[in-house]
Amino acid sequence: MDNNIQEQEAIRLKAGVELFNKRCDFVLSVANLNQLPHDDRVEIAFAGRSNVGKSSLINALFGQKKLAKTSATPGRTQQLNYFNLNDKLYVVDLPGYGFAKAPKDIVKSWQKLINTYLVGRASLRRVFLLIDSRHGVKKIDEEIMDMLDKAAVTYQIVLTKIDKISESALNRVLDETKKVVDKHTAAHINILKTSSEKNLYLDYLKAEVAELL
Repeated sequence: MDNNIQEQEAIRLKAGVELFNKRCDFVLSVANLNQLPHDDRVEIAFAGRSNVGKSSLINALFGQKKLAKTSATPGRTQQLNYFNLNDKLYVVDLPGYGFAKAPKDIVKSWQKLINTYLVGRASLRRVFLLIDSRHGVKKIDEEIMDMLDKAAVTYQIVLTKIDKISESALNRVLDETKKVVDKHTAAHINILKTSSEKNLYLDYLKAEVAELL
């Protein structure tokens, strides 16, 4: 990497860190799309299977342990949880999918909510789709990717919990995930990797978000 590219990357990473050092507050939980706040700013969303670590990642990004509620019980996040970052950006924690213990009528209700939100939210610039690096992309993840393709919503894969696997295993998951990404029209080409527990590579995710502004 030459000096010019290194300088550009340093500037990009710095912008991300500065953005996420700004004030972030919980706004509201949305159970009905009529409750959505005005789409007067850029919006990003975090999606993923239940217990993939969405809330933990959001907390780690902002350096706040209790900003987003975490739970060992899959499916706790049953609504769209909105966070306001410095009055410039909405961060949305979407309900986890793939929960086996939830009643079917509730599952359908959540899925309808998410589908309608994805298709109709003009301010939504990107969905960060979280994948547990220990398990890789599962069938249900690809179903969500198909849904995002059809909705024409740009999404980017974020591998979570990379501190839980070896470097060789991570490289295999990265290779396998790239093959999946190449098949999907709305998927961002760059795959991110993170560890909320060890605060690994979070600045790269922050930089991606900052660029959307």
